[in-house]
Amino acid sequence: MRILVTGASGLLGLNLALEAARDHTVFGVTNRNPIDTDSFMVRNTDLLVPGACERLLDETQPDWVVHCAALAIIDACEADPAQAQQLNTEVPAKLASIVARGGARFLHVSTDAVFDGIRGNYDEQDTPNPLSVYAKTKLAGERAVADTNPDAIIARVVLYGWSLNGKRSLAEFFFNNLSAGKPVIGFTDVFFCPLLVNDLAHIFLQMLAAGLNGLYHVVSSECLSKYDFGVRIARKFGLSEDLISPTSVAESGLAAARSPNLTLRTDKLARDLGVPPPDISSGLENFYSLYKQGYPQMLKAIRHQTRM
Repeated sequence: MRILVTGASGLLGLNLALEAARDHTVFGVTNRNPIDTDSFMVRNTDLLVPGACERLLDETQPDWVVHCAALAIIDACEADPAQAQQLNTEVPAKLASIVARGGARFLHVSTDAVFDGIRGNYDEQDTPNPLSVYAKTKLAGERAVADTNPDAIIARVVLYGWSLNGKRSLAEFFFNNLSAGKPVIGFTDVFFCPLLVNDLAHIFLQMLAAGLNGLYHVVSSECLSKYDFGVRIARKFGLSEDLISPTSVAESGLAAARSPNLTLRTDKLARDLGVPPPDISSGLENFYSLYKQGYPQMLKAIRHQTRM
């Protein structure tokens, strides 16, 4: 298959492009953070430029398009709601429409943050109630994609893994600080279901190959607090869990509202793929194995090549 991946310098887009390139022809779209790799073909494109999406699809002729690009920094969205609206709502709507007309399959990446987190244990039928600008624009993006491309897959995700700059995921935050002996806080009252990005990439490819469509929760089959996640990271890497201070999110002083209980059900995904997504233990085992194999250094090499 020919696969187009937007946001190919981001945590999800880069890892997805690398995983998919093992068996497919992959085009990775970058913008402000160019990369240099022989693993897949890179297209540097600003999707906001008029006609850019059309030209990109015409040049690459993809069978599958996975839209990972977004303004995902929560406080940046609060500071610039107009840009968040452009990147998280308008661009995916336009891209989904163009892809639908061309006949390719489209997978749009959304977020668990569309829920307010009051109750938790949400399934795909539950009504979202986003709290932040980021979450509101991502939900609007979901709805726009569904309207313009009913055959699209819309995947709500929460993920971690190794990134281009080594600072894009919560797992890296804990690993970097604990490795340096620095104390950190871990929220005891914020719950989520993080899935290793490499596992998420393979699930996306399975969903596209199976011809699925509609809304899915694509997260880990196991959920835990962010404090407990940090502790699990510390134990897996042999680091000191005593450096992690259990903290309430109310004491943190964060600018944007956070949803406290973003536990999501994955029954629909497990039913339609015939297997549940991985749990936390297997994900962290793979995260650790990638570290031992030098995967973070390989990603940094991709980044450093662009600076030469």
